Amino acid sequence: MSRQISLREALREGMSEEMRKDETVFLMGEEVAQYNGAYKVSKGMLDEFGVKRVIDTPITELGFAGIGVGAAMNGLRPIIEFMTWNFAVLAFDQIVNNAAKTLSQSAGQFTCPVLFRGPSGSAGQLAQQHSQTFEAWMANVPGLKVISCVDPRDAKGLIKSAIRDEDPICMMESEVCYGDMGEVEEGEIIVPIGKAAIRKQGTDVTLVSFNKMAKVAKEAAIELEKQGISAEVIDLRTIRPLDHQTLVDSIKKTNRMVVIDESWPFCGVSAEIAYEMQKYAFDYLDAPITRLNAQDTSLPYASTLVDAYLPTVPKVIEAVKSVMYR
Repeated sequence: MSRQISLREALREGMSEEMRKDETVFLMGEEVAQYNGAYKVSKGMLDEFGVKRVIDTPITELGFAGIGVGAAMNGLRPIIEFMTWNFAVLAFDQIVNNAAKTLSQSAGQFTCPVLFRGPSGSAGQLAQQHSQTFEAWMANVPGLKVISCVDPRDAKGLIKSAIRDEDPICMMESEVCYGDMGEVEEGEIIVPIGKAAIRKQGTDVTLVSFNKMAKVAKEAAIELEKQGISAEVIDLRTIRPLDHQTLVDSIKKTNRMVVIDESWPFCGVSAEIAYEMQKYAFDYLDAPITRLNAQDTSLPYASTLVDAYLPTVPKVIEAVKSVMYR
């Protein structure tokens, strides 16, 4: 039986179910215990699992990320919550130089099954240092897997897969979507890492996105339908490994693609997708792939400039009409 639950509830359910099954799983981060999580994702988990498995930390991202890496190398399965991925910049040495390289540096003798998670991307008027997106940063590193989703069912299924995975994983959420509701069935849900979801079937153009921009893509597709344009909407869900086959199969059907990516355009996820699709699906394209990104500047604080900075439904519609030569 399915019910409507929020993104934060779905994440909590996924973590709690895995912690009940496996005593090696624990949660660590700023305010995850006594305060029930900065965004209330871990509400009630301290009461159920106790202080040894739901652990509050000082404001020391590098320190507690390092503890997580060491714990993972010694047989535990840590979930390391960053209040925001913007703060995780301080922990990149542990994520990039230790977690990602453990398997290769040890010649396969050690794995590092640690999950780093928290919100990424813009959340309104939070200014430049709190509004960055990190999917492309992390996906650039061999040895890391990168998940980015806001659909509640996907979030539950993917966080469970990530906790069970033997590799270090970075999971990107969205603080403005924690309250979003979605249909999630009761019981075991596992969503495979590396498999995209087709949110809407279409025949004229493929819209590719992830995280909260996938919602923008779907809203744009609904508006385009009213104008006689059938858009297929693909939610990547996983950035690395990337689901090439679903993207190629869609291009074979629609012959056009627009990639909507909240991050900056230079060296971003959208750039990688555009390159790989021209490599693997060039003969099926009837127009160059178009990318729609945030502006190539830091996000302004002024509320009047947020929409000018980010991809929006009208911008997606304009990009679609461009690739369709309308």
